[in-house]
Amino acid sequence: MYPVKRSSSRLELRELTIEDVDAVLAIYGSPEATEHLSFEPRTREQVSEIVARSVASATAKPRSEYALAVVERGTNELIGFGRLAMDPHQPRGATFGFALRPNAWGVGYGRETVRLLLGLGFEELDLHRIWGARSPHNEASAKTMTAAGMVEEGTIRGHINKAGQWRDSVVHAMLEDEWRASCR
Repeated sequence: MYPVKRSSSRLELRELTIEDVDAVLAIYGSPEATEHLSFEPRTREQVSEIVARSVASATAKPRSEYALAVVERGTNELIGFGRLAMDPHQPRGATFGFALRPNAWGVGYGRETVRLLLGLGFEELDLHRIWGARSPHNEASAKTMTAAGMVEEGTIRGHINKAGQWRDSVVHAMLEDEWRASCR
């Protein structure tokens, strides 16, 4: 499916473009924004490579990854990054992740982003299960995924190595029938 364009009242998901590098760097280069992510802050060169790979993979057939810009509709400003990646070990399954600029936190954009990604997966990609993992210390992400209707399933021990330290991850997931029930 290309191009992706999905919106809520305040946000829109759209394909990334090469012109988005600086806006993505404001997220992926930020120590605050990446504190609970699985990686250290990225350099501009690293972000350029990520965006270029995402742009190139968007037209792959079959498409296995949806790396998307989260844009504020009123300003058309990129405020976040969302990703759905097909899980090769689970039929009709995908992992997801999202990150927002710190100045976009605290106003419900996280929940809207998660709902947009889940809607894309369940309504347009016909997925059965979507799951994501968060740092056990990221209570804001726990609240966001729960508010979006996802269920906390458990902990993957020693899942992420960041800055030379192993860290657990807490898994949240949603099934297609749970999505349908949440949309009524």
